[in-house]
Parts: sequence; C-alpha cells; structure tokens
Amino acid sequence: MLAGGEALGYRPLREAVAHYLNASRGVKCTADQVIILSGAQEALDRTARVLVNPGETVCMEEPGYPGAALVFQALGAKVTPMKVDEEGVSLRKQSPRGRLIYVTPAHQFPLGVTMTLRRRLALLEWARRSGTVIFEDDYDSEYRYSGRPIPALQGLDQSGVVIFAGSFSAVLFPALRLGYLVVPEEMVDIFAAAQSVSTHHPPLLGQAVLCDFITEGHFARHIRRMRQTYAERLSVLLESARENLAGKLEISTVEAGLQTVGWLKNGSSAMNFAKRALEEGIELAPLRTYAWGRSPENGLILGFAGFTPREIRAGVLRLANLVK
Repeated sequence: MLAGGEALGYRPLREAVAHYLNASRGVKCTADQVIILSGAQEALDRTARVLVNPGETVCMEEPGYPGAALVFQALGAKVTPMKVDEEGVSLRKQSPRGRLIYVTPAHQFPLGVTMTLRRRLALLEWARRSGTVIFEDDYDSEYRYSGRPIPALQGLDQSGVVIFAGSFSAVLFPALRLGYLVVPEEMVDIFAAAQSVSTHHPPLLGQAVLCDFITEGHFARHIRRMRQTYAERLSVLLESARENLAGKLEISTVEAGLQTVGWLKNGSSAMNFAKRALEEGIELAPLRTYAWGRSPENGLILGFAGFTPREIRAGVLRLANLVK
C-alpha cells in the first residue's frame, strides 16, 4: 500500500462500492466501472474536463447546486438552466441540447422533490436522441425516511448515457474526502487516463480503512442509525413548525435528505428575512441564491440534520418571533 495503487482506486474498495450500489441503489455496474475520487466535487470536475469543451452547453436544474455550475463555468462551458417542478426536471420541446446535463433525481437539491419514473424515462430517451451525457449526483439518497430507497436513474439506462456519482463525505464525515464515479464501460479507459495524469488516486490507506468499514458491516449499521436520528429531527422540525409557524412559514414535507424548503407566507423577502435571522443566530439560505434566472422570492432552505431536537424547537420559536 505504501507503494501506491491503480489510477481507478483501491480495487477491494471499488468491489465493495459496486456491491453496495448494486444492492442498495439499483446501479448496474462492476468494479471495473467504479472510480474512487476525493468526492463529488472532483467527480464533477473530472467529468467536465473529459467530456465538455469550452463554449459547449451544460444543462442544469434550476434551482440547483451552485458548486456544479461553478465547475462548468470555470471550464468555459455555457450553463443553461432547466426548470424543476413537482416531478423533477421539466423537459419541453424547446429544451436545449447540451453536451452534459446535471441532475439530482433521488432528492433534488435544493427543493427535495423526487423525479418520477415518467420523467426519468423521458430524460433517458432525450439524452439518447440528443447525444447528451447525464451526470446523476446521488449526494444523500441513503437518508430516505419513508418507503424503500428510489432506484438510481443509472439502473434504468440501456444506452450508456448516465454517469453516476456519490460521496462518502456527506454520509460519514466531511473530512473523509472520498467519493466515487460509475462510468459507462466505453468511458472507463479515458477516465482512467485522465486520473493517472492528475491526482493519480486518493490516499490509499484511507481507501483501505473505508473498504474494511464497509465490508465488515459498520457502514450499513451507521446508515441505519443515522437514518433514524435524522428522521426524528425532521419530524420535530415539521411538528414544531405546525405549532408555531402555521400560516407564516410553511415548511415542505420531504421524504429524504438533510434539508428542506420553507415558504414565507406574509409577503416578506427571503433575502431580508435570512439576514435578520442570521442576526438572531439562525442560518437560512434564500432559495434565489440557488437559481440563475427568476425564482420564488419567498423560499428559504432549512437544514435540520446537524441539530438536536431541543435546538430545533428553540430555533423554530425564534423564527416564529422573527416572523411576528
């Protein structure tokens, strides 16, 4: 291990990731298609550098993840927004034809909606016909609180148009800096070549430790334990909001993830409200900061996963006073 390893990553970890994704996410892949990277951000950067030329169009959900847009813009791509509704990305006849489309179908960031099967099939067919590659960011699908996890878009792909990405940093701890890409078989060689002339591979010892953590069953137990913890925190947020914020700040019910959306009902500007909330020690993100065009002025992103039920209840009471 001290001598280094394969550009695609530590082979036993790639095998463990492939087995995990096959069983839990419905991803169809072998270890040969798995690339270990430092996280989702590197996965985005690597994909863009391999597939997108300066001046080409990359389509993104709007509102969507700003970190992805920054990567594409830094490489000279033209970022074109695609609207999101209650079924996910909305495809229309005038939808732009891009080299790449970035989506979060399991739990759309930041709105939290899950892309319907109808939309998934339509997106795959659209990508096949237009020659577009789909980048599926599966950033927090492990944390689903009702029903079974929604199978990945990649598992429905019959044409090799989906690149699937995930991160252990969000699921375990941010400093871990390990994630993965699953690429179609015909793209493996070019991604391996790109990896070998850049970072080569993430630190090998960390990969080996993570591999043992997964294969010995600790990862699955961690997911089950944290899913219960986060489900409780979401329930406390929704219950406390119903009691104290009804008719003032309506919080969307989500089935997965670590954050949700709140909608101001008193005509207040989300930007001004967030600024006032920060002065009271509550950090909220206005929804418009995740959009490039027109977006609702009254939407706020609320994170709940990092706080105890007691802290959440106290925060909701302070929000209620602020709304008044």
